[in-house]
Amino acid sequence: MGFEQKASPLAIVVMGVSGCGKSSVGEHLAARNGVLFLEGDQLHPAQNVEKMAQGIPLADDDRLPWLDRIGEEIRTAQETSQGLVVSCSALKRSYRDRLRQAAGGRLAFVFLEGSRDLLLSRMQARQGHFMPASLLDSQLQTLEPPTGEAGVVTVAIDNALDDIVALACQGLSGMAVKGGDYHAG
Repeated sequence: MGFEQKASPLAIVVMGVSGCGKSSVGEHLAARNGVLFLEGDQLHPAQNVEKMAQGIPLADDDRLPWLDRIGEEIRTAQETSQGLVVSCSALKRSYRDRLRQAAGGRLAFVFLEGSRDLLLSRMQARQGHFMPASLLDSQLQTLEPPTGEAGVVTVAIDNALDDIVALACQGLSGMAVKGGDYHAG
């Protein structure tokens, strides 16, 4: 059955800095578990995409409306009893808490973690993405790793894609609902 809970389908945010593989892992995680996948970057307002394409880091004022749109999608999926996997950088704890609040606490995160060198090489190799490799250091400086936060599975990205997805599923399947929130079980 995968990672879904019978009473309330699990919403998952695949998070991390640019180049960590959020979209690929999210797509495979959703497909493996028969739930919807939402590419969070598609919800960015045009002005955010333009800023990033020009190598300008986003500020909180840029990110908060975007996070709210993602939160709305998560809430809608849960209200309609749909499982959902969404890719979203969710770099700060306050961003993750904002998403948790939108989801009514029924939200888990898969944090994709890797070295700067590996992230940079991935960013430099990809074609047609609006996020330039020059913004990696800004993202790494903004990142507040979710160490110690409930409902978070951390997976190293120096594994093969299938292994990353399997490790994420393994960690997610160990989560139990306690008081409406997801916790490692």
